[in-house]
Amino acid sequence: MKKLLAITCLMLFCNLAHSAQCPDLLKFVKRKLNSQETVNMCDAYAGKTVLFVNTASYCGFTPQFKGLEDLYSKYKDQGLMVLGFPSHDFNQEDKDEGKTAELCELTYGVEFPMFEAMPVRGRDADPLYKMLAKKSGTTVKWNFYKYLMDKNGNLVNTYASSTKPTDPQFISTIEDTLKR
Repeated sequence: MKKLLAITCLMLFCNLAHSAQCPDLLKFVKRKLNSQETVNMCDAYAGKTVLFVNTASYCGFTPQFKGLEDLYSKYKDQGLMVLGFPSHDFNQEDKDEGKTAELCELTYGVEFPMFEAMPVRGRDADPLYKMLAKKSGTTVKWNFYKYLMDKNGNLVNTYASSTKPTDPQFISTIEDTLKR
């Protein structure tokens, strides 16, 4: 009985320690796009620089998928994670996740993690996006709005949809953030 109690206490302590190390912005479990598989964001992305991007399949900014994938490919080994969150908030996302996944994978070669579609603004916003808005002081204005978080969980900056993934200043900020 004492052994069981000791093991239980140790597990609880480990969970508390893990939770304390996990940035607030990663204390979520999200379902992968077009899948039943879920990702504990803390387990998967703690200690990484994370770029959160709300996406849409039928938007003028949709070609940014290519640039985002290029960023991810170039910097993932240095600790950059690009996380895509489709949203129908601006009526430019397919309601069929299979079609969204197909567009991402086949048209743009997206390999960075994409998650289930979710509201990203307003009262119905997903808790992750509510937290991003609260921490940054700004809400998503349109599709492909970007939030950059450093490896310690601090929000570094937000970027308008018009900021292309190839923008030199944007890339410079990512590179500087990866070095911290």
